Amino acid sequence: MHELHYHLVDVFTDQQFGGNPLAVFADGRGVSDALMQTIAKELNLSETTFVLPPEDAANDRRVRIFTPGRELPMAGHPTVGTAYVLAREGRASAQDGEATFRFEEGVGLIPVTLAMRGGQPDMIWMKQPAPTFGRVFDDRATIASMLSLAEADLDARYPVQVVSSGVPFLYVPLVSLDAARRSRMRVDLADAVLTPHGLTEVFIFTQEVEHAGSTVHSRMFAPGLGITEDPATGGASGPLGCYLVQYGIAAAGQAIISEQGIEMGRTSFLHIRIERDGEVYTHVAVGGQCVYVGRGTILTSD
Repeated sequence: MHELHYHLVDVFTDQQFGGNPLAVFADGRGVSDALMQTIAKELNLSETTFVLPPEDAANDRRVRIFTPGRELPMAGHPTVGTAYVLAREGRASAQDGEATFRFEEGVGLIPVTLAMRGGQPDMIWMKQPAPTFGRVFDDRATIASMLSLAEADLDARYPVQVVSSGVPFLYVPLVSLDAARRSRMRVDLADAVLTPHGLTEVFIFTQEVEHAGSTVHSRMFAPGLGITEDPATGGASGPLGCYLVQYGIAAAGQAIISEQGIEMGRTSFLHIRIERDGEVYTHVAVGGQCVYVGRGTILTSD
C-alpha cells in the first residue's frame, strides 16, 4: 500500500471550522489523473489540490484542482489554501515581509503574494486573469424560478450575466438578504437553463449584508460539479468584483469584501482588489486568511 499525505485547512477565514475546507496533497508526484479524481470524490470537499513540480522551471509549482465531479482549470480557495500550506511548511521565499509563489494552473500562470509574519503566512492574495463579460440572460423569470424565487426578488437595476476570470459564473443580483436566504437551486431547471451554455456555477449576491464592513452578501451553487453550495468561492470573487465595478456598485481601487457561507454555518470573508484603466481591467486579485485544521493519510494500492 502507498501512503499519500494531505493537509486540511480552512480558507478565507481566521477561525477554525469557518471558511471553505480544502485538502492539499503537497506531493502529488506519481498519482494518476484517475486517482486524483477518485480521492477528491472520496474526501467530498468542494476542492482538493495536488502539488506537482512545474513544467517551466521559472515557476514554483504546478497545482491541479479537483472537485468531487471534475478537474477545474483554476479556483480561488484551492490556490490560496495551497499557498498557505506550502508557506507553512517553509517553502516560501521570506520569513517576514512579502513572499511569492508562481503557480501553474489550467488557465496559465497564477501569481500569489503572501504577507509573512515570523515565518508563517498571514494575508494571501492571488492574481486572476482580466475578466470577460459574457451572455446576459433576459429571461429573468426563469432565472428566478431556478433559484426558487420570484422575479421581483432579482434586482432589476443590474443584469443577470456571465463573467469569467478563467472560470465562467452566472451572476444574479438580488434585492435583499431575505431573498438570498430563501434561494434554493432547482437542479431540474439548472440543467435546462445552464447546460446549453456550458455553465455549471451560479453566484447570487445582494448589497444588504450581515457584517459591518462587507460590500455584498453572497452564495454560490454548483450542483453540476457535485457542490450543492460552496462556502467561499475565490474563483468567482474576482469576476464578482469586476461586475460590481462595471455596474457602479463599487469603485475601482475600493476595498471590496464579500461575505459568503453564512447560510452554511461557515462564515467566510473574501477580499477583492480591482483596478481599471478606462474600460480595461488592469488588476484583479482575491485575498484572505487561512487556518490550519489537521493532516491525514490516504492508503492506496495505485
